[in-house]
Amino acid sequence: MHQELARAGIIVFERGWLSSNNVLLRGQPGEGAVLVDSGYWTHADQTIALLHQALDGERLRRVVNTHLHSDHCGGNAAIQAAFRCEIDVPAGEVDVVDGWDEARLTYAATGQYCPRFLRTGMVDAPDELQLGRWLWRTLASPGHDPMSIALYQPDFRVLISADALWQDGFGVVFPELEGDDAFPAVRTTLDSFEELDVRLVIPGHGAPFTEFGAALERARKRLGRFEADPPKHALHAAKVLVKFRLLETKEESLERFRAWLEKASYFELVRQRYFADESFESFRDRVVGEMAVRGSLRLTADRIMDCD
Repeated sequence: MHQELARAGIIVFERGWLSSNNVLLRGQPGEGAVLVDSGYWTHADQTIALLHQALDGERLRRVVNTHLHSDHCGGNAAIQAAFRCEIDVPAGEVDVVDGWDEARLTYAATGQYCPRFLRTGMVDAPDELQLGRWLWRTLASPGHDPMSIALYQPDFRVLISADALWQDGFGVVFPELEGDDAFPAVRTTLDSFEELDVRLVIPGHGAPFTEFGAALERARKRLGRFEADPPKHALHAAKVLVKFRLLETKEESLERFRAWLEKASYFELVRQRYFADESFESFRDRVVGEMAVRGSLRLTADRIMDCD
């Protein structure tokens, strides 16, 4: 299947969890190519090297972002500088990107970083776009992010699902942490995916997979558990924030880590909304302690380290 996609000009860069997967959509010779999502900023040099190799002298015309979390668009600025390409963002994000509102873009709240880039266009949904050699349908896929889009190619029955569907679930439902009732949006997105004829899913993270129906079933079961117990989802989100930090830093002093966590306001928002009976310090230590027991991180007297 992957060789068939490559012959059709659809090339998947499967990345580690700090960066989202990238999908390069090559046009006919001389037409240039389009990249879907650009990864995290710390991986930008590697992303550019992968692009040069895959483009084989062709031009990168455009980057299309499925949504604007830092692990999906953090490479935009470096890629734009390297290739002088256009960058399209979801239509609902135009104003916040043009004004570079880091609060609404959630970079401050997650304690993450995304270099500022210049938006040159936008992508709306539902719509049809010529990306590379093929016509793709854009689909609204809110839940994990309210403005997220997915891309579907009906001839090859390929779904680029971003973080709306993984092989074993979906991304943290961030609007829920802010008090929005966003779990129904996740269910609506999964239902809309089920209406498609899909033989390959390219998720935002993890390997592409063909077990579409089974993945939908697992995602719905996961969603049901979160709907029945919202604090479970909130605790999971807190651990994801910590893990992402450690994937980036690998190792740092506990003092520096704690100072960072105090500024990542989503963590405190989770505590206030779902675990208000615990102090910030108690909740912090519980989250880190549970992750250490599960082997997600390692602690010494004064340092915290990532564990693969």
